[in-house]
Amino acid sequence: MSTLTTTAGAPWTTPVEPGERGRLTISDGVVARIAAHLAAEVHGVGGSAHRLLGVTVGAERAVQVDATVTGSSVALVVRLSITYPMSVRRAAEDVRGHLARRIRVLTGLTVSRIEVTVTALHSAARAVGRVR
Repeated sequence: MSTLTTTAGAPWTTPVEPGERGRLTISDGVVARIAAHLAAEVHGVGGSAHRLLGVTVGAERAVQVDATVTGSSVALVVRLSITYPMSVRRAAEDVRGHLARRIRVLTGLTVSRIEVTVTALHSAARAVGRVR
């Protein structure tokens, strides 16, 4: 790297070539959080349900994602729920396509694998309690 001197006497550094500037590393957790938000953008997709002995219990959580970044690629494991009567296959395809496109744009990583698990089906109309 060469150093130039300005008229005020302060050193002036010439720009470093793009290939020599370093690299950006995005952690697994950051990619997982980005992917969880992106998956929730897909129509009809909701959070992962808590299950106990195969029965859905408790409130719905956010979409759950595990990400493994290896070099410039990432593998995703996604757990979510969908709105009934939406097709499980169609919802999984929509989520995979959306994640692959948007992860590439936002992080520069190529998605190598996306595993989608649907943990629950929810009716489109939520039950409304009786007013007393």
